[in-house]
Amino acid sequence: MNKPSIPKGTRDFSPIEMAKRNYIFNTIREVYALYGFRQIETPAMENLSTLMGKYGEEGDKLLFKILNSGDFMRGITDEDLNEGASGRLAAQLCEKGLRYDLTVPFARYVVQHREELQMPFKRYQIQPVWRADRPQKGRYREFYQCDADVVGSDSLLNEVELMQIIDTVFTRFGIRVSIRINNRKILTGMANYIGQPDKIVEITTAIDKLDKIGIDNVKAELANSGVNEESIAKLQPLFEISGDNDSQLAAIAEMLKDDETGSKGVEEVKTVLEALKPLELKNEIALDLTLARGLNYYTGCIFEVKALDVEIGSITGGGRYDNLTGIFGMPGLSGVGISFGADRIYDVLNQLNLYPQDAIQSAQILFINFGTAEAAYCLKIASQLRQAGIRTEIYPDSVKMKKQMSYANAISVPFVALVGESEMESGLISVKDMASGEQKQMAVDDIIQLIRAKH
Repeated sequence: MNKPSIPKGTRDFSPIEMAKRNYIFNTIREVYALYGFRQIETPAMENLSTLMGKYGEEGDKLLFKILNSGDFMRGITDEDLNEGASGRLAAQLCEKGLRYDLTVPFARYVVQHREELQMPFKRYQIQPVWRADRPQKGRYREFYQCDADVVGSDSLLNEVELMQIIDTVFTRFGIRVSIRINNRKILTGMANYIGQPDKIVEITTAIDKLDKIGIDNVKAELANSGVNEESIAKLQPLFEISGDNDSQLAAIAEMLKDDETGSKGVEEVKTVLEALKPLELKNEIALDLTLARGLNYYTGCIFEVKALDVEIGSITGGGRYDNLTGIFGMPGLSGVGISFGADRIYDVLNQLNLYPQDAIQSAQILFINFGTAEAAYCLKIASQLRQAGIRTEIYPDSVKMKKQMSYANAISVPFVALVGESEMESGLISVKDMASGEQKQMAVDDIIQLIRAKH
């Protein structure tokens, strides 16, 4: 008999993994709420008309399409089947698809519910998305995104608060990070400055790889993209700008002083960094003039977060966009957002062993089952403990003590309660600390105090 399996690029999550994931989601959710963001959810599937054409040609290929229900072949001719035009055929067979990200469904939500929404609208969304990608290490076909966006406001105060949110979340996790910031207008200004405004995408794509491939390879890639030698030489000072945020800003401001767009980008970054100075964030905010991100989308400040103690890609990213809802015929609505990479954060917390014990434990105390009368007695005490917020379990079967203790060890329960005849008479419970092996008799209130003190 063949064992059942799951589709490639998907995962099962065990109770311990789910406890860790919930710790991540709950922490992010709490911080979003602290800043006045409110949660929405959108359906797993959207109309394909909503999704198609929003992610470029490559993205369209990665959409999971859902066959129409019922007789999905109705109206399909032999000619349709023989032509081999899979795209057109898919359009006839499928009206719906699984969402590819949370941004396009959010844009659809804003346009559809525009009359009911108060602007600015601050929403967060923590849901899975699906991509028909080739599965590989760290890349899945089903994964979660944790997005927060503010739409309907041009104020840079939103950018400042998003930086605070990032700082607060990673401080709570105990992960040391570097929060990188740049501005799309600065990059546009750079392309204008070197006389290649039409090559903005090629220039930024190459610059974005500076960390990975080094300056010489970046120059080679620029040359291959058709950027001339004179322009590449003009770009050289950009790679040499160093120092703290203020000196980098001064240097780039000088380079772009004659470019209106570039100067506006410098001003925007300056405003955000100045506002953050008195707020004394726990993590560094660093201007990174080579940061580009997926550029066709962003129009203002862009951010990316790198973990300092683990080799891993970006663990959070985001930025300002001027026209989120334009794809649905409602232009002019500006927004700014961030997305935490829950799967990468999970890996970082694992590698650095930063999960609080309480977040990944199930029961805090387990009652050993010595028989029918004892179990009935334990049920009453367990109710008292649960009312006090103590996670409590009673072993359901009256089996050998060794088996019950093995279970306690397997689920890493910190305390075991033993209630036999003498305990039932005295009203005291024998409690064993599983870490130290120490055992003592205690009243119910004392057990509550003991467990609360541990957590």
